[in-house]
Amino acid sequence: MFIAMNRFKVVKGEEKAFEDLWLNRESHLDTVAGFVEFHMLKGPERDDHTLYSSHTIWADRDSFSAWTTSQQFRSAHGGAGSTRQMYLGHPEFEGFEVIQTIESTKRAAAE
Repeated sequence: MFIAMNRFKVVKGEEKAFEDLWLNRESHLDTVAGFVEFHMLKGPERDDHTLYSSHTIWADRDSFSAWTTSQQFRSAHGGAGSTRQMYLGHPEFEGFEVIQTIESTKRAAAE
């Protein structure tokens, strides 16, 4: 598996607009081969921003790479430049190869 994360420093006062943008956008992720799961995470508040992170899980790095060059990616990110006033700087990308997964025994028993 591969996990792709983008960290966003959202300007104080822009949190609702940022959250609404993400909650109402068409991501197209569910149409892409190798996509597993998406989470938008809200993190700690700082003096000048609130930290958010998008977190996607992919079957492998190749699936993620294919997404970044796809028409679905271009469609999902088409208006990104118009929201720059919401952010302190550019989103910071982090990609991770999964080397270990531990699942809850309670979760496995429920399935």
